[in-house]
Amino acid sequence: MQKEAMLTQLGYSPNDALLKQLERIETNTTGYEKIQKHIMDLNDHLKVDDSYVAMSNSNDYFKIKIDSSSPEAIEQAHEKVKHFSQKYKVKVDKLENKNTYYIVGFEH
Repeated sequence: MQKEAMLTQLGYSPNDALLKQLERIETNTTGYEKIQKHIMDLNDHLKVDDSYVAMSNSNDYFKIKIDSSSPEAIEQAHEKVKHFSQKYKVKVDKLENKNTYYIVGFEH
């Protein structure tokens, strides 16, 4: 997938800084080429739960942000992240006391 298309699908307006950040994320995420499509699919599935995949501002990883205020939607989003992680063998790190995960990479 083209970098510009990926940024657009995640809701960004592509520019040089975002393209460079995406390149750093790709380099930093183990097995990125194996999970790239699944990250985009996860983003689509999370939208109904007021959640999304975005580029982290503090680390060179994608983050999964669960923004819903509904306990049911929050639980559904956590289940979707768990399913995504197990099905596609993707390592995710949950931030303590937050509804946020980092997509670290493909687990062999």
